[in-house]
Amino acid sequence: MKKFKVVILTLCAGIVMAGCNNLQKGTAIGAAGGAVLGAVVGKLAGNTAVGAAVGTAVGAGAGALIGKKMDKVKAQAQAVQNAQVEEVTDANGLQAVKVTFDSGILFTTGSSVLSQTAKTSLANFANVLKQNTDCDVAVQGYTDNQGWKNSTAEQSAQKNLNLSQERAQAVTSFLQTQGVSASQIRSTTGFGEANPVADNSTKAGQQQNRRVEVYMYASEAMIKAAEAGTLQ
Repeated sequence: MKKFKVVILTLCAGIVMAGCNNLQKGTAIGAAGGAVLGAVVGKLAGNTAVGAAVGTAVGAGAGALIGKKMDKVKAQAQAVQNAQVEEVTDANGLQAVKVTFDSGILFTTGSSVLSQTAKTSLANFANVLKQNTDCDVAVQGYTDNQGWKNSTAEQSAQKNLNLSQERAQAVTSFLQTQGVSASQIRSTTGFGEANPVADNSTKAGQQQNRRVEVYMYASEAMIKAAEAGTLQ
């Protein structure tokens, strides 16, 4: 297993050094293929919690087409104000797009009510989702680890978990009011204090950890189209 990880890390390093685009990366990842690669690469650069349940390894050609598609999706998402956009890898080892919205933009402190700024950004983002209905979507909410007044550490953790779920749900609900299909959003989950992306001991780090992440990844239909060579 250790040798396998070294091989995958070497592959990833080679991809980065070569400066290749998603089409090339999709080919490389698809060639190595399968859930095992997805799990390894996903932990390094993506989210193994998202990905269509296809059951079998996705081939190199299909991976290349999906990578090319995700190049387009990423470019569209980058045009949305207040959205931080990244390339990531899903549980199938396929290219995906992660869009992060700072909770400071979306909500006031301790609230799950969307701000007007948030509604404007999310309305624009909804248009991206509606143009890419073959992308499945996962919405994930997170908080920092700061405690709540008059609450124990355990109570605060639970309140943060509840708040993260409410905020994720607020984003999902608003996207649906903008015409995004409920069937396209495959999951809406709050993770509370889990999975921090920055140091919770600093104010700047806490702000980064208070966030809602939206993942756009290949649906089963997209994968089948890619395998058939018909994905545009």
